[in-house]
Amino acid sequence: MQGTFEESVSLFQLLEKGGITMAILGVLFIFAMYILANRVLTIRKAKKDPTALLEKVKAQVLKGDIETAKKYCARDTTPMGKMLETGLKHISSNLNTIEKSIENVAKIELYKLEKNVGMVGMISGAAPMIGFFGTVIGMINAFIAISQEEGSVSPKLLSSGIYEAMITTAGGLAVGIFAYVSYNFLVRQIEDVVHKMEVVTIDFIELLQSPN
Repeated sequence: MQGTFEESVSLFQLLEKGGITMAILGVLFIFAMYILANRVLTIRKAKKDPTALLEKVKAQVLKGDIETAKKYCARDTTPMGKMLETGLKHISSNLNTIEKSIENVAKIELYKLEKNVGMVGMISGAAPMIGFFGTVIGMINAFIAISQEEGSVSPKLLSSGIYEAMITTAGGLAVGIFAYVSYNFLVRQIEDVVHKMEVVTIDFIELLQSPN
């Protein structure tokens, strides 16, 4: 237990030696984690299977009960539900107008899904650069300290200055890798939602084109 405690303290002290650069990387890491958690929850709600809703809407449209179909869509909070509801509101218009209205809603819903995702991508590129910048500054400070030493420089002083400087590079890479993986994961999840949105749009337009 004592060894574990000492190791944890040593790790904290090690990170502390990274100075302001490590503090910046810490903020970026927390920000990336927050965006990831927030987007995962939002996308999970949006990924709800639209099959059941689409079948209900089809049944009501074929019966000519558009108002009931609208109510089904209004109770659904997914992008697909909002798209179908918009299409039903313009059902008396021509197909081109209906498609345009659905497309506009889809763009708005996609924007909501992608909110702040680009920031995670930016962090994935910026974090390693910030870490490397911190290392360069640390190396400069280390060599300044070495140059101020009188007589021979001890290997301990030299190695201490270098490893302390390299901490920020490791921190930047760690944050960058996490953000990179998170960004690509979110992009893939959003693509799945977009695919479902496209399928719903096609099925709805085909429903309107089919003879009653």
